[in-house]
This record gives sequence, structure tokens and C-alpha cells, in this order.
Amino acid sequence: MGMKNFLIFLLYLANPSIFLYQTMKFVAADQTLIQKTCRNTLYYDLCMSSLKSDPTSLTADTKGLAAIMVSIGVSNATATATYLSTQLPTSAGAAANNNRTKLLRQCSEKYGFAAEALRASLKDLAEETYDYAYMHVSAAADYANVCHDGFKGFPTVAYPAKLGRREEGLKRICRVVLGILDVLGW
Repeated sequence: MGMKNFLIFLLYLANPSIFLYQTMKFVAADQTLIQKTCRNTLYYDLCMSSLKSDPTSLTADTKGLAAIMVSIGVSNATATATYLSTQLPTSAGAAANNNRTKLLRQCSEKYGFAAEALRASLKDLAEETYDYAYMHVSAAADYANVCHDGFKGFPTVAYPAKLGRREEGLKRICRVVLGILDVLGW
């Protein structure tokens, strides 16, 4: 053990609360950044609970918090695309001319595009091209709208309630990201 490490070890033995206080102070400061950032979004509670669920948020800067929320959006959009794929009939003949099947397939595709747009926004964040990140996140939310609007063209086909909840979830996540991007000053 080097002399420096030995002295740190002795200091810890003499007063371990010094290190505990410093750690708590560091975490409290990071919680403050999360709270301050989330106050600038339309959905404070969603922002806080989402960021608190990711342990890396405690060491992230504002750009990192945006990236965490974008990743949550990617997961949401991908899960919705997968969910929609599982709702398609397995019989090819029965599904061929069914409007509901066509709409679900189109929606699955749109949610896939939403995930791609959010992945592009991660690249934009890394490059600090926040205007492009804003555009990609807005596009991701719009893909969910396009899915919903597709059902309006077929009044006899009901828009699934579960899909409506997923749509709203993705749009709220995107709105949180847009609020964080506003903080970054795109």
C-alpha cells in the first residue's frame, strides 16, 4: 500500500463520517440538478421517476439526463412496435384484406420509425446539435400521432385502448425530452 493510500485509510479510520458526508453532499447536488431539470418539463413527476429509476442519472449532466430520457423513449417505442407485431393474426389469408391488420402493421412500422428517430437524437445529443435532436424527438412523437390518425380513416375499426395508453406514454416521454432540450438551449 502506497503512503498516500495509507494516509487516506488512517483518515477514514479516524473519522469515517467525513467520507459519508462528502458522498451524501455529492448525491444531494445531483438530485438538485435532476429536480431543476425536471421542473422545466411538462411532466415533472414522469421526469423525476424516470430519471430516478436510472442510477447513472446521479452522475449525469443535463445532456446526460436528456440521453437517459431518450433511451427510455427508445425502449417504449420498441416495446410498442413489438407489442403491435404480436397483435397481428398468424393466418396469412385471414389477415390479407383486414383493415385492422393493415392498421396494426402500419402502426408497428411507425413505432419502429419513432425508435429510429429517437436513436438519431442520441447521436445529435452526442454531437451537441440540439436543434436536430429536437427535430428527431418531435418526429418520434408525431409517428405515434400518425398511427392514431390512421384509425380515423376507418371508423368501423376501433383504436385499441392499450395502444392509446402506449401512444400517450411515448408522447409524454418525448415532451419531457423536449423540455430538457429547451434547458440545453437548442
